[in-house]
Amino acid sequence: MNTGSELNKPLGQGRRQKKPGGGGTPRSVLIALGFVVVFAGAGYLALQQNPLQQPAEPSSPQKTESEPAQTAAHSTDAETGETPDARVSSNSGANVDRTLTDDGQVVTKITPRDRGEVGPVIVSGAERVGQDPRVAHIPVPELLEKSQFGRLPIKSADGRRAVDAYARPWSGARGTRIAIVVGGLGLSQTGTQHAINTLPEEITLGFAASGNSLQRWLQEARHAGHEVLLQVPFEPFNYPQNNPGPHTLVVDDGAQQNLDDLHWAMGRITNYTGIMNFMGGRFLSDPDVTEPIMRDLAQRGVLFLDDGTSARSVTDALASAVGVPHAAADMIVDSSVNHGDILKKLDDVERIARRNGSAIAVASAFDTSVNAIAAWANEAKARGIEIVSVSALTDDPQ
Repeated sequence: MNTGSELNKPLGQGRRQKKPGGGGTPRSVLIALGFVVVFAGAGYLALQQNPLQQPAEPSSPQKTESEPAQTAAHSTDAETGETPDARVSSNSGANVDRTLTDDGQVVTKITPRDRGEVGPVIVSGAERVGQDPRVAHIPVPELLEKSQFGRLPIKSADGRRAVDAYARPWSGARGTRIAIVVGGLGLSQTGTQHAINTLPEEITLGFAASGNSLQRWLQEARHAGHEVLLQVPFEPFNYPQNNPGPHTLVVDDGAQQNLDDLHWAMGRITNYTGIMNFMGGRFLSDPDVTEPIMRDLAQRGVLFLDDGTSARSVTDALASAVGVPHAAADMIVDSSVNHGDILKKLDDVERIARRNGSAIAVASAFDTSVNAIAAWANEAKARGIEIVSVSALTDDPQ
């Protein structure tokens, strides 16, 4: 049988039939193995991608360079168990764009929106002052300096002050304005809690430097919207029989010791717009001992409120001379801790304010005082009186 060249025949045709039990010649076996190797290799290569090329990524609709942020938007918050999309709406101050992909996934893109002038603003020329209420309990780092007494207020490098940063916003309108300060917070835990929970947020709260858990109460007060002052003890005329408490500033102690006592008090809390005196008739009537205190307050960018208990006080004159924002209270309204008497005193404060345009009242955090002030303040607002914080009524040399 003439087979010719095996290479010119189609595979599988014209082959010799194998003899039963035969294995073929060595030459034919080698040729067959060669064909198997060649065709198997070609098939393998045809089924594989070119190893020199990277596989192309499947296309994703609307994929941008902000993809990591979009992916993060689907993560779950460890504290709330919610995805951020569930907590973000178009009313939150953010731009929210959601895209449905071909595979049914929702891609959320969240970007900040320009808020313009929305936010807590005190109208004082063109200044923008006051903290965002959501972070009002957090101190501004550049307005603090570390000392042996703790963190003390200080002007920032660009001249920003605590009296501006921690001030409570007000309307800026030219109406009748009244500021009411309730002091003595921190001395009684239940009394402090009652005052924070009961008083309208426009009421200024004064924390005693010798109180307890002050920073915790400070945070609660700021969360509730209150402006805060720090009460510093000063020597009264009948000291030490009448003792304001530890670290009282005393005339005979000298300037350095008095500054140390002042800084001890100021390091007790943060986020206050200024200090007010607790007692201090003798000390604050002496210009030589009061002047170093006022100069220190000027450097620290805080206000000084005189509680008005001493007619001989020199604080206003010295504060004006050295550049301290200052004010003086017109009346203590709870000398008699009686609900009716306190309401009458507050009515007297209203008459002063209607005559002069503004007035400042001071009280202590007795439950009776707190309840009377809360009731009166709400009624006064209905009469067109604006209850403002102390910082809104200070005389600011700057």
